[in-house]
Formats: sequence, C-alpha cells, structure tokens
Amino acid sequence: MGNEIGPFSTAVDMLAALDAGDVSSVELTELHIGRIEAHDGALNAVPVRTYDRARVAAVAADAARARGERAPLLGLPMTLKESTLTAGLPQSGGIPPLAGHVPTVDGPIARAVFGAGAALLGKTNIPVALADWQADSPVYGRAVNPWDPARTPGGSTGGGGAALAAGLTPLEVGSDIGGSIRVPAAYCGVYGHRPSETAIPKTGAFPLADLPSHGTVMGVQGPLARSAFDLELLFDVLAGPDRFEDVAWRLHLPAARHETLADFRVAILPVTSLVAPSSAMQAKVDELATFLRGVGATVGEAMPAIDPVQYFRDYLALLMMMTSIGQSRAEREGRAAMSAGRTDPLSVGIAEGLLIDAVDLQYVYARRAQAQAAWQAFFRDWDVVVCPTVLDAAFEHVGGPQEERTLAYDGGAVPYMLNLVYPMWSIYCGLPATAFPAGADGRGLPLGLQAMGPYLEDRTTLRFAQLLEREWRGFVAPPGY
Repeated sequence: MGNEIGPFSTAVDMLAALDAGDVSSVELTELHIGRIEAHDGALNAVPVRTYDRARVAAVAADAARARGERAPLLGLPMTLKESTLTAGLPQSGGIPPLAGHVPTVDGPIARAVFGAGAALLGKTNIPVALADWQADSPVYGRAVNPWDPARTPGGSTGGGGAALAAGLTPLEVGSDIGGSIRVPAAYCGVYGHRPSETAIPKTGAFPLADLPSHGTVMGVQGPLARSAFDLELLFDVLAGPDRFEDVAWRLHLPAARHETLADFRVAILPVTSLVAPSSAMQAKVDELATFLRGVGATVGEAMPAIDPVQYFRDYLALLMMMTSIGQSRAEREGRAAMSAGRTDPLSVGIAEGLLIDAVDLQYVYARRAQAQAAWQAFFRDWDVVVCPTVLDAAFEHVGGPQEERTLAYDGGAVPYMLNLVYPMWSIYCGLPATAFPAGADGRGLPLGLQAMGPYLEDRTTLRFAQLLEREWRGFVAPPGY
C-alpha cells in the first residue's frame, strides 16, 4: 500500500491512489476492516458488517481497473446508515419489531453507490425510529463518540459520524429531517451536507418506505465525510431525480457562485429569541466572521424577513406530523397533552403538529411558500448564511422521554428539543446546508458550524466549506485513533 494513504486520508486521495496504482481496492478494504475490528468494539458504530461482500467487490474493482474501467467510487470502501434500503441487509431503523426486516431490493441510494463502484463495509448504528440525537436502540445498543465515550456521536446518523471520525470509513450516507446528517457531523468533528430538498432521492430512508412519497416534506438523504471535497464527490454520485420522476427530468445544478472566500457575501445569522447557543459555540461564529473579514469577504449580521417564532412553530408542526405517522389518535393526543397550557413556540408547535387538521396544514404550507420566497429574495444580497449547527458540543448520554430532557451549558439548561432550532433553519424551506468543523471547545470537544445557501445552489455551500477547509481549519482526528 502507498505510504501516503492511511485511514484518515480523504476519499479523493484514496481514489487518486487507486487510479495511480499506488494502492489496490483489496488493500484499502482490508485496511478499513482492520480498523473496524480494532476500534469498533468500543464504539459500536458499525453493528452490521459485510466484510465478505466488501472483499468480493474489492477484487472485482481491482479487476475492472486492470481492464481500464473507471467509475466515480470504483474500489472505495464505505458504509451506509442502517436505515438505508439495501437488498439482503437489515433495515430495522432501530425499531425492535422490525429487527428481522431484510428488504429484497436496493433503494436509489444503494443503487447509486454500488453503481459507482463502492465496496460496502457495513451499515452504521442509529436510534429507535431515527428519532434522537443519540444512536441507541434495543436492536443494536449504543454507539459512542470517539472523542469521549460518555457522550453521544449524534443522531440519527450517529454511527456514521463516529465511524468517519475514527477512521473506520471514508464516506457515509445519512438522512436528515431534524439535523440527522449535520448533528453527528458537528458532534464528531466531520463534514455533512443536507442537500436541497429535491436534489437527492428521498426514497428508502426508512424501513418499509420503499416507494416514492411525494407528500413527504423536509426529509432528505445526503453525504457525510472527513472533507468537504469528499462531500461533493459523494453528492455528485447521489444527486438526481427520485424514482418515477427520472423519466422526465434531470438535475443541472449551477456552479458555485464564487471560487474565492474574498468574493463571498456572508450573512451571520443573528441569535433570535428562540434560544442562544453556548458561549463557546458563539465564539466560533465570531472567530469565523473575523477570519472572513480578514480575507476580504463581505460579512454582516442579517436574516430574511420572516418571523422566527412562527417559522419554528410551523417547522415543528410539519415535523410532528411526518414523524407521528403510524401512531394512533390517542397516542398523538397523549403526547400533545404534555404541552397543554404552555405558550412557548416549542410546546405549541409540537401540539399543533400532533393534532393538525387538513385546513391548518394548508395554512402551514402557504406560510412555508412565503418563507421560501423570503429566502429567495434574501439570497439576492447574500451568498451563504453562517450559524451554529447545534447549541453546543456533544452531550453526555441521556435517557427518558425527550419532552422531559434538558441540555445543560453555560451554567443553565434548555429543553432538549430546542436543539432543533439551528438545524431547522434550512430544513423547513428545503435549503442546502453544509456542516463543517470549527475547532474544539475548552474541553477538547469538537464544535461545528454550518453554511446555508439558496435552494438548488448546493455547490455554493459546498465550495464555501471547501475553501474554509483549505484556508481556515478542517478535520482533526480524535486522540487515540
């Protein structure tokens, strides 16, 4: 194996080494299998392991290269989130009654990565029903953060975030309706891209959801990696129309608006009345703003002409509606009763979403369209918006009902569900958002920021993160790995 390629090399560099003949797919695959065997006993990040399958794919990839064939991921080992529809492999979503569910077809994500030549190492850990910022379920047990095993790696793509940070895989595909790509990226110190809502197929992100549902809103699938350049590599493999729509349209995304940081117009999202991030997180926002001004970028505090409280309430209403599918009316009424009598946006939005009727839903969709128009107008004057990805660094593992949990920082505590605030800014209106490392806090834990951009201008936020990776800071491996 080439001396320059190791477990923390980028996917781009691994593929270049494969192209140059400096390393074989078999060698790369065995490297990562060895990493999983050495480290995953402590992490529990990759509970579904497909070594034999990966080895067969690696041998085939090496033979294909010898014949002069090429493909975007040919011979590169990688992982997929357990909930990703993949033929012959478990897809429980962490739900105990579905522990034996093994689909017989590949979804669009699996087809894309296998069609691009990837060798599947295994599937990564998730929480019950993908509904937590932890990766802990009765099906697979708890995944931990390689920076501190007492803390969560995030969720719901928590196993994927931990595997990337620990050098067990170079690429991962996650899903995101409540921050499930970007939260693990932030907590583990890696990169994640939530795509524009229609840029990557949504089908197959959840057990038994193997047909396109055009009534599904906000939920997406997208890439995680240790480099923003790797994000774009995998994004290009995944991007395109969903099933049934591919007969009629193709995706032609515009190029990034700029190629140098000095040309970017960067809005810093102001802290709103909803919740404030930790002082350490805010310090990273300020540090980045100072850096950007220093290299000549236009930087200012700004946000679109929207009411953040109503925006958050409407997001929660859609989120609760989408995530309560399958629950009985009595179950939803019971959850809504926990918010009875409270007037804060969090409680009101949760209750509205659990009990929403058809007429109210149409009003939410109308306000969503108005908010999307406000963002479109805003991005005529700005290229990206920078803000925290989450409220603080990774928290210690916690149990109990989420509605009763809190997150403690700066000597105080806020409701657990307020960790949705920063992820939801892009989710509600379907905007692209690229999460990137911002360095560590005083405890040595990684902190993450994100850049949001105009709808279907994913390459602008990806390029912005790539430039920061080159000129500001990038991935750092956790100690001991």
